[in-house]
Amino acid sequence: MKPINQKAWLLVLPVFICVAFSAVLPLMTVVNYSVQDIISPERRVFVGTEWFAMVMRDEELHAALWRQLTFSLAVLAVEIPLGIALALSMPAQGWKASLVLVLVALSLLIPWNVVGTIWQIYGRTDIGLLGATLAKFGVDYSYTGNATDAWITVLVMDVWHWTPLVALLAFAGLRSIPDAYYQAARIDGASKFAVFRYIQLPKMRGVLMIAVLLRFMDSFMIYTEPFVLTGGGPGNATTFLSQYLTQKAVGQFDLGPAAAFSLIYFLIILLLCFILYNWMQRVGTQNPQEAGHA
Repeated sequence: MKPINQKAWLLVLPVFICVAFSAVLPLMTVVNYSVQDIISPERRVFVGTEWFAMVMRDEELHAALWRQLTFSLAVLAVEIPLGIALALSMPAQGWKASLVLVLVALSLLIPWNVVGTIWQIYGRTDIGLLGATLAKFGVDYSYTGNATDAWITVLVMDVWHWTPLVALLAFAGLRSIPDAYYQAARIDGASKFAVFRYIQLPKMRGVLMIAVLLRFMDSFMIYTEPFVLTGGGPGNATTFLSQYLTQKAVGQFDLGPAAAFSLIYFLIILLLCFILYNWMQRVGTQNPQEAGHA
């Protein structure tokens, strides 16, 4: 029997060390804080699951979770179809394709806090293009005073910022489809919708699954853009889970409840992504009879 070279583990050892310091140790610290009442740096009291029970009964947390779910689902409902449509309309080859790719990706290069600042100015009714235009047409728009306007502005800002990511992933999926599929579709006289339904969409299933999971996770953890734009207001209209957690940990310095909430937040994201992934796996799998009929 050929001996196994155990020295290969030395090559992955740096990865394990980096993961330990960047993920495992901070997570264990949060777990430690979540079961203790930190009265002072020198005095701590073990409280078990008391903080978890208190957090689960928090009505403000329930409201923030509902706002977060609504926002994330709205992001997926808008950005995924819009990104696919944008990818389908982009040139496939030549210098035009390169130019369009660069232009589409420009918004992805802007830092998150700068995005919030841009839309903060853009939405002002005195100097902002959007706010001044709406005011000129008699629309009563105020993202700082109206909860609906604030929520829609945050949603549009996220769509503007992150739809190009979906478009780039969908574009990569489209370019990976062999020409033989399109040639067969032309021979059969398939319409553009039939080509999209039975060729392009199934072949993009892998990249679309990545796009959906990335956008869901990122939108579920959104913090910087709404914080810069609205500060979570007016009232709590745009106070999502991450900002509510920051208020607990930094604003109120309740490290125990904040740590318990962090773990619950983490588990919620894992659970929802697991459900979403399995649902997409079932939806994206085409049965043989339907494929043969197509």
